[in-house]
Parts: sequence; C-alpha cells; structure tokens
Amino acid sequence: MSTGSGADSAPAPKSTHDFTTSDRATPETPDSSDSSDSSDTATSESTASRNTASESTASRNTTSESATSERATQDSRISDGRISDSGMSDPESEIPDGTAVERTTDGGMFSSLKIRNYRLFATGAVVSNIGTWMSRITQDWLVLSLTGSSAAVGITTALQFLPMLLFGLYGGVIADRYPKRLLLLFTQAAMGLCGLSLAVLTLSGQVQVWHVYLIAFLLGMVTVVDNPTRQSFVSEMVGPDRLRNAVSLNSANFQSARLIGPAVAGVLITTVGSGWAFMLNGLSFIAPLVGLLLMRQHELHKSVRVPRGKGQLREGLRYVRGRPELIWPIVLIGFIGTFGFNFPIWLTAFAHGVYDGGAGLYAFFNILMAAGSLAGALLAARRGSSRLRVLLLAAMAFGVLEIAVSFSPWVWLFSLVLVPIGMLGMTTNISANTSVQMASDPEMRGRVMSLYMMVFVGGTPIGGPLLGWVTDTYGARVGFATGGLVSLLAAATIGLILTRVAGVRLKVGLRGGRPHVAFVPKKEQLATAA
Repeated sequence: MSTGSGADSAPAPKSTHDFTTSDRATPETPDSSDSSDSSDTATSESTASRNTASESTASRNTTSESATSERATQDSRISDGRISDSGMSDPESEIPDGTAVERTTDGGMFSSLKIRNYRLFATGAVVSNIGTWMSRITQDWLVLSLTGSSAAVGITTALQFLPMLLFGLYGGVIADRYPKRLLLLFTQAAMGLCGLSLAVLTLSGQVQVWHVYLIAFLLGMVTVVDNPTRQSFVSEMVGPDRLRNAVSLNSANFQSARLIGPAVAGVLITTVGSGWAFMLNGLSFIAPLVGLLLMRQHELHKSVRVPRGKGQLREGLRYVRGRPELIWPIVLIGFIGTFGFNFPIWLTAFAHGVYDGGAGLYAFFNILMAAGSLAGALLAARRGSSRLRVLLLAAMAFGVLEIAVSFSPWVWLFSLVLVPIGMLGMTTNISANTSVQMASDPEMRGRVMSLYMMVFVGGTPIGGPLLGWVTDTYGARVGFATGGLVSLLAAATIGLILTRVAGVRLKVGLRGGRPHVAFVPKKEQLATAA
C-alpha cells in the first residue's frame, strides 16, 4: 500500500459542528453479517434517498441530528472537553476544541489487529511500504545524481503529485461508486508495474531523468484512485468502533517501514546499485495483492455505494464548503502539505551540500524522521479522541522546529531535531485526517477524502518546484526555514479564524500544577476543559 493513514467514521450532523464531534452519534452501515432483511431495507432506503440530491442530503442530516440529540446529554458528561450540544446549530456557541472522537474499543493500542481482514491488509501494507520507501530514497538520489539539482528533485516530486491536483476529486467519485477491494487490486498491481519498469530501465543502464519524470507521473495517476479508495476501505474492514485506532496503526505501519526502507536503500545504492532497489519495490506489491485476495468478503462491513449520477463532484464540494469542521482542517493541511512537507528536497540538499554526506546520510535523516513519526502515530493510537486544538498546536510547533533546525551548525543537532519534527508532522497529519473522516457521512467520505488528499499532496506540484528553486538559489537553510514559516503562519491564522467563527478565546493556565490550554466561550457562563 502506498502511503498515509486512513480511516472512516460515522456521519456528522449537518449543522456547524462544535468541533468536539462524537462518532457515536450515528451508527455505521450494517455489517454484512446482518440479516438479509436489514440489508434489503438499507439498499431500498439508499436507492430511494437518491431520487434527488436535495432529498438525500436532507434525509441524512435529519437522521444525524436526531441521533446526536438523543445522546447529547450523555456525551456531554462523558466527552472530556465538551460543553453541550444545545448550541450545535449556532456557530457563535461552538468551540473549536478539536474534532474529538470518543470511542471505546477492546484491545488498546493494537485492537484493530484482532480483525483477520485488517491483519492481512496491514501485513501486505508493511511489505509494500518498505519497498515504497526504498524506491523514494533511491529515486531522489538517482535524480540528484543525474542532474545535480535540488529543483529537479522537486520537479520529480511535483510530477508524482500533479495528477492528484488535476484529477483528485474524480478519484473520490470512483471510490464512492465501485467496490473498493476490487479497485485496490487494480491500483496495487499498477504501482508494482511502475516499480518494475523503472528497475528495468536502471539495470539496463538506459535510465534518463525524463524516464523518472514519466514514471513518477504515471504513479501519481494511479494514486488518484488508490488514496481515497484505500483510506475509505478501512471502515469496511474494522467497522466504526476501531476507526481511529486503525488510522493510527496505518500511519505507524507506514512509519515503521520508513525505519527499514531508507536503510536498505542506502545499502543497496552503495553496493549493487539503484536498479535493485527499484526491483524489490516492484516485487513488494505482491504482498498486498495476496492479502486482498485472501480476505473474507462476508466479514467486510457493508459500504454505501453511490450510483452513477450527474453533479456528484459538485455535490461533494458543496458538502465540504458548508462545514467549518471539514473545510478549515483541509485548508490547513493543504498549506502544510504544500510548503512544510518537502523533505526530499531539503534532506538531500542538507546531506549533499551542507554536511558533505552521501546517500547514507540522507537515508539516516529519513530514519530519524521515521522514528519520530512512528512515535507520533503510536501516541495517536493510544489517544481516545482527536481535537482540533491538538491539530493547531502541533502544526504551529512543527513550523517553529523547521525554522529552528534549518540554521543548525552541527549535523548531530540537525539529526536530533528531525525526530520531534517527524512526531509533530505525524500528529498534524493524523489529527487532520481523522477529524475530517469522522465528520463525513459514509456516502460522501470518498469525495471528502479525495479533496483532502488533493490539497495535502496535490499542492506539491506548486510547493515542490518553488521551494526547490528557493533551495538552489538561496541555500538549503533558507529553503527549509521558508517551509516552516509558511506552516507556522497558516496554523496561527486558521486558529484565529476558528476562534472568531466559534466565538471563543484562548485560555492558558494551570491544572493540577501543569500548563493547561483551552478554548473557552467569550460568555463567561460557558467553559470547556482541554
């Protein structure tokens, strides 16, 4: 499986959210093991609800608001940091304390692994993720070796993500329309073929930089469908009770592979050459294909498939536009992804130009970031909720550390700070991802996540070449600091916007002798815990 963390959740109410959304509000679609009567009824209601787009939206929102109302009193007592649900339809009474998802699961940090289908998915993913990281490190170093330009590395990254910017929303429509397991079989096979093609070109000695550009673009075209499909497929495997746990474990899986892949790539590049790293990457996709084929389809939770129809893409955009709990995390992650996550450019430049290292040092930098990212993912798996406050603070701290580390005169200090940067980057990614997924209706989730991924990685064709040019022109330190500065300003600005929309202010104090940060209403009679 190629990248990232993905999960789904139960629907959110139509009204502007208080940013502490409980995913217990509305039940997920029935499991495939439910009775045939339930399945037939669900199918009939789903078909009827789509006679017109407006009737469908109204029906879903009414159901979600009703379910939320029934649990309002109970959730306000249980959920830490909530005030009440009585003002959910009034933006002035809402508190952006985070999209909190409170769900009890059995088994703690690794509860999703109790499910056979998810175990197969995770096992195949870790193998292909190791191959993916090997290929990424090798690809970046190959382009730098062929051209000697950080901008060329940025162009390669940009071409890989350009299709997401151009066609990302259509990928979400496809993910909502067709069986996700079948789609993944096609996308994973296509990714494997891309890896094998690059391996053949490199091993034959015929590889040129335009070959790398072309294969990067083709891989991006496959990712347009693979990303939203893979992320929304998680809910079919684990169900609503383990959604947050599964998205965190997916990220931990990816970052665990990041600890191994760069190290193996560094050894292969210096011993037998880049071609064998690409070859192993292509073969690694056999593992997820076998896992998908071995899954028991009757154990998958039934998903809501959207029939072909006009205006589905515009419907998804309208759906997101009217929900602050969706639009602002997506905007923030767009800035972070476009300007703050250009590590292939910066780390190759620091390893090659600043600290006079080689492919081994570049791989070492990636391993350290992976260690921090893995820690962030595992901490997220333990947390019972995901709050917007955590997202904003993590994003701001992420930007501050990027600025600080860019001026490090010592390679050992630069290396050490990469660990918390990886941790904060992963916290930002998981918090935004789970907040958006768990506030989306099931039948809209593919389109919502395609928009999320479009702005998260689709901005790379803009940010990659731009920051590559800055790095080449003004140096690696200025390029790294620029990305951190944009990330910091974006998080701070969106935080201010959300406090104004929700009519709250920031309160800093002590609780139990420890620093305590919370958003509280401007009206003194209301208060919220952190």
